[in-house]
Amino acid sequence: MSDTNTVKLSGTERALAFVERVGNKLPDPAVLFITLLGVVWLLSWLFSYVTYEVIDPRSGAPLVVSNQLSAAAMTTFFSVMVTNFAHFHPVGVVLVAMLGIGVAEHSGFINAGLRAMMAVTPKWALTPMVVLVGIVSHSAVDAGYVLVIPLGGIIFYAAGRHPLAGIAAAFAGVSGGFSANFIPSALDPLLQGITQVGAQILNPDLVVNTLNNYYFTSASSILIVLLGWLLTDKIVEPRLMSNEVDGDLQDLPTMEALGNRERRGLRLALFAMLVGIIVLVLTSLPEGSAWRDGDGSLTSFTSPLMSSIVPLIFLFFLLPGLVYGFSTGVFKNSRDMIDGMSKAMTSMAYYLVIMFFIAQFVYAFGESNLGVLMALKGAAFLKAMAMPAAITITGIILLTCVINLFVGSASGKWGLLAPIFVPMLMQLGISPDLAQAAYRVGDSSTNIITPLMPYFPLVVVFCQRYVRNTGIGTVTAMMLPYSITFLIAWTVFLLGYWALGFPLGIGASYEYVTP
Repeated sequence: MSDTNTVKLSGTERALAFVERVGNKLPDPAVLFITLLGVVWLLSWLFSYVTYEVIDPRSGAPLVVSNQLSAAAMTTFFSVMVTNFAHFHPVGVVLVAMLGIGVAEHSGFINAGLRAMMAVTPKWALTPMVVLVGIVSHSAVDAGYVLVIPLGGIIFYAAGRHPLAGIAAAFAGVSGGFSANFIPSALDPLLQGITQVGAQILNPDLVVNTLNNYYFTSASSILIVLLGWLLTDKIVEPRLMSNEVDGDLQDLPTMEALGNRERRGLRLALFAMLVGIIVLVLTSLPEGSAWRDGDGSLTSFTSPLMSSIVPLIFLFFLLPGLVYGFSTGVFKNSRDMIDGMSKAMTSMAYYLVIMFFIAQFVYAFGESNLGVLMALKGAAFLKAMAMPAAITITGIILLTCVINLFVGSASGKWGLLAPIFVPMLMQLGISPDLAQAAYRVGDSSTNIITPLMPYFPLVVVFCQRYVRNTGIGTVTAMMLPYSITFLIAWTVFLLGYWALGFPLGIGASYEYVTP
């Protein structure tokens, strides 16, 4: 029995090592996206001469691939190049959050907080805790990418474990389990709104509840934590032990006990953070709060609260960082605060270079309509197959996974697919609620293995802090066990959940009955 297990393990190791070698032979991420930009230009030119008998759900007109090598497209591309970069959402999210985190780290607040936490957290519980925190971070939109993932590495390093395993566990929770959460997030109303529009194509009177997948996503969070825990401790971390930690390890926390001054500073800093949270809660509770949108919601994408998540993270780390720094004597004057911010920005230089080229690629790919063509052709093929309901749902999950490798936006993909999938499934007696749940499973599973996801290069940068030669292949091989396992187990989980008749969410159903 042991020999068989050894053969299987070595086979898995060889496969992951092959993925890592091939992936690391790819060009630098910046050069990779320059190459992909050229590929998009070329393909858009070639496919622009083809006529497609598919309707673009965004306009209701026949889909046309736009030639990005035409004179008009190229001049427009150069005219918006600066805007593409300056307005690229992940850039602002990362930089603003890192300013506050940089002060908290430079002052020693994060160091002290982690050491205090590690003193009371059993070593065996670190992995599920990191995965769970990653899942909960979805409530703060994209904040988990810039906050939880680097902290996962720091926590594992401080515990004497491999830091890349901590980053992997956090990345799995934040991105691989993107649709698993027991706390409602802004993603719920966003997807629900798109689902309802798709459903009303067939039934104009149908209304979809905002939390129509809540029970399923809550149960899924348990599944993702357990799978993430098992994969990290049994597969990912043992394999990573051969990767020598040789990066810049200055200012990282150790396991030594806090001194009296550090304990006092930590108490004051946490009190300052608590006061900030209380102020936010008290100003959000009134029905007429300025944090609410026009409909009185705090959690919609249009509410000032959701739009301010990243600036709030900046403040909630800046404030305790300052309190800790000055109370412990680490900070002597305001220049120390600016030094912390500057140091954080210095570490982001490589990320900014990559983001410039990613922003240009994303723009060209979107303008070309190649992603739309891929989604619509895939959906048409699935519809033409006319398979049994369970197989159709599985097919939707797999198709979403494939499209997700090229089109990163969860709302963007669903905006293309919902007008096709939702009415199609309704005609088969499958509810919009189940269609949305299937989409969410497929959308999450491959987030963590595609370099085209805007935050993927950031994870590479976080890993390079510990292992200098980390490349795309390293991160892809590290995350591939999570991706494959999440895809298979989560799909089976959804089908079993459906078969057992557990409720999907509030006001949700599995079947659609034509009125």
